Amino acid sequence: MRPFQRPRSARVPLRWKIAALAAATACLVAVAVGVLVHLWTARDIRQQADMRAFNTVYSAMDTYRRTGTLADGAELDPAALPAALRYPADGDRHTAYDGRVDGNLGPSVWAAQRVGGPGSRVLAVQVNMSPELHGLHRLDVSVAVASLVSLAAAVPLAVYGAGLISRRLLRVSETAGRISAGDLDARTGPTKGRDEVADIAATVDLMADSLGRLLRTERRFTADVAHELRTPVGGLLAAADLLPPGETEDLLRARVRDLRGLIEDLLEISRLDAGAEQPVRAHVPLGAVVREAVARTGFDTDVTVADARHAVAGTTVETDPRRLERIVGNLVINAHRHGHTPVEVTVEGRTVVVRDHGPGFPPDLLLDGPRRFHTGTAERGSGHGLGLTIALGQARLLGAELRLDNAPDGGAVATLLLPA
Repeated sequence: MRPFQRPRSARVPLRWKIAALAAATACLVAVAVGVLVHLWTARDIRQQADMRAFNTVYSAMDTYRRTGTLADGAELDPAALPAALRYPADGDRHTAYDGRVDGNLGPSVWAAQRVGGPGSRVLAVQVNMSPELHGLHRLDVSVAVASLVSLAAAVPLAVYGAGLISRRLLRVSETAGRISAGDLDARTGPTKGRDEVADIAATVDLMADSLGRLLRTERRFTADVAHELRTPVGGLLAAADLLPPGETEDLLRARVRDLRGLIEDLLEISRLDAGAEQPVRAHVPLGAVVREAVARTGFDTDVTVADARHAVAGTTVETDPRRLERIVGNLVINAHRHGHTPVEVTVEGRTVVVRDHGPGFPPDLLLDGPRRFHTGTAERGSGHGLGLTIALGQARLLGAELRLDNAPDGGAVATLLLPA
């Protein structure tokens, strides 16, 4: 039971984050490689077409001048010749790209040269690039298919590898959670690999060892102090009996009783911490036990049993009645001591709710749970801060859940949920 564990928001497992990152990286690499290959191949195709057209028009011009015939597909003043080549600024040979597509012809590269001087006819050659561009398209498809195949192979491998890391981290997280829940003997143990995860696991185990030593030392000190104080406090009580009746004797008795109560609380906490307590269960009427516990506190408290079938005794539950009375009594005393009246106790089914109308629980108590010798804000009153700690420890021992909250309209609300 972890009544004060911070709730976890919806999360995405680490393995899927790593897999998504691997997939995104693979896609980015595939796109980058595909684009670079496409641009480089298209540029090479264009350069080769320019060179072929240039060489072809040179050969065709030489043949035309020697024999007067057109060879190598050359034409004189073709109608489709681009304007840049039809009216060149000089008589040099020129090439131009023509992006028009006519059936299976095009795009293409034209090369042209004037037969004579200015104003003479132009001899032109057209080199069709459609076969090369079709090959480029097939290359693009091949690269895309290869990228998808690589991606399909890389993602499962990434998921598997990330799963190995995620499982190791999950072991560390579970160990830390058990330690935070009070299991000081929880350890991650040796982990495979020599990486950061192994370092984290070793660090958590070292932290657990150190924390366990500190807590055991604190608990042993608390128990020793409480045991050692019982004898002198008993002597003080005996000495108080020798004083003559009067205000001094009453004041001394009251202070010694408070001191004895504090010592008993410390001993109870030390026994709960050490796991030395065991509940003695019995079938008891919940409403009747709660009424008796409230009556023992001596405070004026409203008790309501909401079970219509057993309006007085309430639902029968299997629990330790002495520890249940201790829990309810501590909650009622805490409500009167630190809150404002009226204090209301409601029993409904297996649930007991204790509410006051004071300033409510401080935020740090709601977040981290009660701390020993810490009473929160000043307006919550004075005390040793042990009542809620004992109530929480006894509730854990009974397998019950104790929830602390503040009412929307003000006041502290303690809810005890007994197990079925």
